[in-house]
Amino acid sequence: MTGKLEGKIAVVTGGSAGIGLAAAQLFAKEGADVFITGRRQVELDAAVKLIGPKAVAVRADAGNLADLAHLFDTVKAAKGRVDVLYANAGVYEATPFGTISEDAYGTMFDINVKGVLFTVQQALPLIPDGGSIILTGSVSGSMGMEAFSVYNASKAAIRSFARSWTADLKARHIRVNVVSPGPVQTPGLDVFANDDVKQYLKTLVPLGRIGTSEEIAKAVLFLASDDSSYVAGAELFVDGGMAQV
Repeated sequence: MTGKLEGKIAVVTGGSAGIGLAAAQLFAKEGADVFITGRRQVELDAAVKLIGPKAVAVRADAGNLADLAHLFDTVKAAKGRVDVLYANAGVYEATPFGTISEDAYGTMFDINVKGVLFTVQQALPLIPDGGSIILTGSVSGSMGMEAFSVYNASKAAIRSFARSWTADLKARHIRVNVVSPGPVQTPGLDVFANDDVKQYLKTLVPLGRIGTSEEIAKAVLFLASDDSSYVAGAELFVDGGMAQV
């Protein structure tokens, strides 16, 4: 049986762990050749072993334009195009209002906003007409999550990018969509949330649990594949109902 991404070339930023890794694994399973990025070589090497022979790792910081140029030069030399771009790299940290530092603001906006902007812009010459671009948003972009105003704002910007770029790229029929997770069990969540915090997060989700990276990856695959051929400029919440009720 032919995979949903058979013969496609995919790039996943932040693909060495969590949601990005799960998406890259699923893309490869569905037939795509996958380039992943991350900032730590050890994690990238481990991810390539998990994904398999269809994966290539390129060490890159999403907020560094020179790194992004190197990434797409590498993809161009190897494959010549990018059919699916999943701009997933992002960071988050609690920043209670009144104590926000310039460094915290700069880090989150450099990676979450500037990084996504220039990842997509630098990829554009390699994306054929009809390609698919997926951005990682968050329920936080639509909700007033306490102590996360900077992160929330960065994800609201991502939602706006998808709308604007859908208009910008309409002549090329390139689809730009956002997948917005709720709480998801990832290595990053373990850094931020102890068991008590995770229990609290569950109370905010109508389905009563934290999601998995694999559940988000399935939604990303939908947006990457022809299954979503008439979906553009949309935000797909995969949040157990957290931002919906």
